[in-house]
Amino acid sequence: MKAFKAGVEARAGGRIKVEIYPASQLGPIPRTVEGVALGTIELTAPAVGFMIGLEPRFQVFDAPGLFDSVAHAQKVLTDPQIKQRLATFGEAKDVEPLFTFVNGPLMLLSHKPIRSLADFKGQKIRVPGAAPLQVEPFKQLGASPVSMPLGEVLPAMQNRAIDGLIAGFVIYVAFKYYDVAKGLTQLPGSFLVAAGLVNRKFMKSLGPELETIVRDEARKAEDLFATRGVEDLKRIQGVWEKNGGETITLAPAEARRYIEQTTSVLPPILAKDPQLKADYDALVAAARKHR
Repeated sequence: MKAFKAGVEARAGGRIKVEIYPASQLGPIPRTVEGVALGTIELTAPAVGFMIGLEPRFQVFDAPGLFDSVAHAQKVLTDPQIKQRLATFGEAKDVEPLFTFVNGPLMLLSHKPIRSLADFKGQKIRVPGAAPLQVEPFKQLGASPVSMPLGEVLPAMQNRAIDGLIAGFVIYVAFKYYDVAKGLTQLPGSFLVAAGLVNRKFMKSLGPELETIVRDEARKAEDLFATRGVEDLKRIQGVWEKNGGETITLAPAEARRYIEQTTSVLPPILAKDPQLKADYDALVAAARKHR
């Protein structure tokens, strides 16, 4: 966001001032999404799961097995055809994703460390939302998924109302989850995707020249996630392990079985939603192209 701010302000020559408000200074994430839709906030950049209520198409990123790594995912998300498709997300609500990026792999923290698929059975696990793509894969593994806002998860873990939670790697370090549990498992083929949701009317109000500058600089800043994002993951993992946390990677055979079992639930879900299936198929094709 700092690179985006610097690029826009330099090229706009004082005609645009970019102000950045991190750490929910403008309110909880759902309120900032509403603010963009209403036009009271120009842009917000949360995980796409927070946007599903506004635009159901964003749930496509919860499908497991789409990406192989953060770098691979960034190539897919910046593919011209995918960018063109994503630009249509939110049209009916006068919003669009100005940029899309991978925040990192999805991780599962559990009081009982998850080292194999058998360890999922019977676990009550917090998932980011209640959409079928967020719930059904974990039911297939024998877990009991529970949709719960992030703000309620830490006390639920502390009093063992839930056995584990799924979130992006950065969450565990930011909220010091290493004081609650130690075993953090990377979920194969699963990543936390975020987007810069912008108000379409605001973009048009800038006029052609300034709108082009904003879009150009957003695209340039987007590229940084493929480099700085990967480097930051190493820093986050270092902090986690320095505080006694363990980072667990499933054995190759278990990882393959994980992908097979979680993706087996996709066909009936996609069959009920032609638009979701079209978006998913486009991402799968782009993923093959960039492997």
